[in-house]
Amino acid sequence: MADTVLNPEPIARALQGAFCGDASRKELLELVATKIRAAGSPYSGVYMYMLHGDELVLEAFDGRPTDHTRIPVGEGMCGRAVAERRDLNIPDVTQAEGYLSCSVETRSELVVLVRRHDEILGQIDIDSDVPNGFDEAEEHAVRKVADALAALL
Repeated sequence: MADTVLNPEPIARALQGAFCGDASRKELLELVATKIRAAGSPYSGVYMYMLHGDELVLEAFDGRPTDHTRIPVGEGMCGRAVAERRDLNIPDVTQAEGYLSCSVETRSELVVLVRRHDEILGQIDIDSDVPNGFDEAEEHAVRKVADALAALL
């Protein structure tokens, strides 16, 4: 695998340690958002949406605040990822039909589902101020974090 900005192993270990220390779900989600954003560019904002029925609810984030605290399944890139049951890597948000803008600075977005087997629990939604911010290696690194989180929720 190519070099990545994000190293998922220390995040997975931190999650395991927090879980063993009886961290709440919100604390686990906050830990993921903070650790991923701390990796630096291309990670400008990290938003942890959890699925509640037919709606994604923002439960933790690190980065610029967003007005999108509740997103119906099927709306925007986040809702589309759940509806299509797949991760989405949007290299240029200005060209994405149905994109819900959180910030005028955002240029690309990565949405990685948090799932336990076939059940979608939520997602890690990452904004980048860099066009085409996430290559396959970065996407794979975020997937490892999402899988580590799913095992603890």
